[in-house]
Amino acid sequence: MTQSAGVCITGVSGRMGRMLVETVEGDARLHVAAALERAGHDWIGQDLGTAMGGTPLGVTVTDDPRAAIAAAEVVIDFTAPDATVEFARIACEFEKVHVIATTGFEASHLDAIAAAGAGATIIRAGNMSLGVNLLVKLTRMVAAALDEDFDIEVIEAHHSRKVDAPSGTALMLGEAAAEGRGVSLDTHADRGRDGITGARKAGHIGFHAIRGGDIIGEHDVLFAGPGERITLRHVASDRSLFAKGAIKAALWGLRQPAGEYDMLDVLGLNEA
Repeated sequence: MTQSAGVCITGVSGRMGRMLVETVEGDARLHVAAALERAGHDWIGQDLGTAMGGTPLGVTVTDDPRAAIAAAEVVIDFTAPDATVEFARIACEFEKVHVIATTGFEASHLDAIAAAGAGATIIRAGNMSLGVNLLVKLTRMVAAALDEDFDIEVIEAHHSRKVDAPSGTALMLGEAAAEGRGVSLDTHADRGRDGITGARKAGHIGFHAIRGGDIIGEHDVLFAGPGERITLRHVASDRSLFAKGAIKAALWGLRQPAGEYDMLDVLGLNEA
């Protein structure tokens, strides 16, 4: 049997971090080789399995990203932009696979990640789910097929603890709509409306964020035209789908040369 690949999980104490530990350990092709947390966290120095309230896994939680990333073949990262940029640089140095599901990036973050792609195999997506990435593909196709008589609105809903808006997935969908229309999202995005805003600008793409309760993730792309509407929708009902998508990306990335990729590459949808 082929030896399983070692995974470094960043932000391991978080909801997605714990989910990733369970999912990786349940897949014979992978194993947790390193567990990373921020300096000062209660889990530092503890066995990962014990810290999670289970049996020992033989992996000690560390706050040293260089040691953690060096010990693995793949980094799976659902953390924060500044931390992700640091991890990308280290992954580049050690020529690792870096799966990035972090959201909320600014242009400077993305530039730094792109530079890291010279040495690392980076797979970055605002959402790791198969369904969402199919929705991105469909959004681009529908936007290309319909003219400006159809207004485009992206509506997303997440739990009350989410810190960025619009969500990374909403921005993926907005980018897909803009690409389909042949316009720049930077100049055609409307981020919510309040007060006397005037009439809607033709050709613009609207974004609306709902935050409440424990909503995992819901995304709608509305195409509203004269006398008819088309709605494309994705609803996530189980957080494990993001972990499974990240693992699919990790396994795919192990077979790829250095460079920057996304989930459409992983799923073969950029070729379709």
